[in-house]
Amino acid sequence: MDIPFDTRLNLIGGAWRPAAGGDTLPLLNPSDGTELARIARGGAEDIDRAVAAAAEARRGAWGRTTATERGRLLTRMGQLVADRAEELARLEALDVGKPLRQARADALALARYLEFYGGAADKLHGDTIPYLDGYTVMTLWEPLGVTGHIVPWNYPMQIIGRSVTASLAMGNAVVIKPAEEASLTAIAYARIAAEAGFPAGAVNLVSGLGEEAGAALSGHRGIHHVSFTGSVVVGGLVQAAAARNAVPVTLELGGKSPQIVFDDADLEAALPFLVNAGIQNAGQTCSAASRILVQRSLYSTVVERMAERYRSLRVGPAMADLDMGPLVSARQREIVEGYLSMARDGGGLEVVAQGQVERDAPAGGYYVAPTLVAARTGEERLAQEEIFGPVQAVIPFDDEADAIRIANGTDYGLVAGVWTADGSRALRMARAIETGQVFVNNYGAGGGVELPFGGVKRSGHGREKGFEALYSFASLKTVAIRHG
Repeated sequence: MDIPFDTRLNLIGGAWRPAAGGDTLPLLNPSDGTELARIARGGAEDIDRAVAAAAEARRGAWGRTTATERGRLLTRMGQLVADRAEELARLEALDVGKPLRQARADALALARYLEFYGGAADKLHGDTIPYLDGYTVMTLWEPLGVTGHIVPWNYPMQIIGRSVTASLAMGNAVVIKPAEEASLTAIAYARIAAEAGFPAGAVNLVSGLGEEAGAALSGHRGIHHVSFTGSVVVGGLVQAAAARNAVPVTLELGGKSPQIVFDDADLEAALPFLVNAGIQNAGQTCSAASRILVQRSLYSTVVERMAERYRSLRVGPAMADLDMGPLVSARQREIVEGYLSMARDGGGLEVVAQGQVERDAPAGGYYVAPTLVAARTGEERLAQEEIFGPVQAVIPFDDEADAIRIANGTDYGLVAGVWTADGSRALRMARAIETGQVFVNNYGAGGGVELPFGGVKRSGHGREKGFEALYSFASLKTVAIRHG
């Protein structure tokens, strides 16, 4: 596929320009390991210019744009994205390595985010507060100013949709730093925003390395909020850098999410969710269901039924549109293979079943067979740490209390699923599990653009998606008027 734009340029103040240092970085195709394109290697100077351009836009045309017109711009952009969904899907599939059908779903999700926040832009209202006689007191929601968005490589379109778009809806100007592993659809988003009519400087994009451009953005004194999705380690660095400027941060740092299957569950309904939520995007999903907790009386049945599905899974290039594509990089494959070696060495773990990498898959691609592992206690390292690959551990439990103990027994708390026919049990579990989202007799709710999303514990803090996200990108001002 020919990429329909120059990938070696940054968008700063409405102009596309090379990095200040003139350097570029390679984007590699995960399906075959070849160079797909080159992107600008932006750094601190480029970030300075982008933040200055965003601040100027806030003082100028973008700052004067009404909430209604912001909504119209986002809605117009949503239609442009929908019209180009196939092109965007192919770019994301090539760049990330995910099967084309998954990339298509992501493109349509981006369009939906733009539609949702386009409709929400003029609906965040303040209040009047009863106070002393002779006073009228009101509250106003106002944009923060300039927001920074450090976007990961696994779901560029979806994460830009839920963070950048929400910030624009509130009237902030934005600076986007896409992942150096996958930048194509982030660049496309910035180009479509310009085409939709956003004023110069409202949307800026600087590509480059995390330790260069990303670090400069997270610690920049002209930034008023930082949104970061990624690892716990890097999230801590981002938060520390932002804290030096007293800047709030939204962090989404991954998970070790459980699906909990009780012996009264509708197994036929549950099985597709149990497997698909673990292998989607090759398991490179923060909310991946990497732990399957099964009541002991049903354990052997679930393991065997999941194993049947695993043995039928096929892995190959993104454009082959099979069950699973490659991992995003050689480094990510090395990490996942390390965990698989741990499983093969025993220690309370048993490899139950694996999928198959297609024989004609390119030798240079970053392929790993999806793997189902049986665990004894859930305390094994593979069942505790985020692998970010297509590896699921199935863990037995005895009763509700045991299921809650195991489910809450990791450092993470992002998403959980509960499968049961007992409504009271479902509510008890939903209240007891330490996560940001709980799904009962489903998992993921079809993506749920409208559903607030975020974690507790080491999964991060703050909420994205839904109407709730707008509050993260706004400041509440109180106005007290004495009039006698």
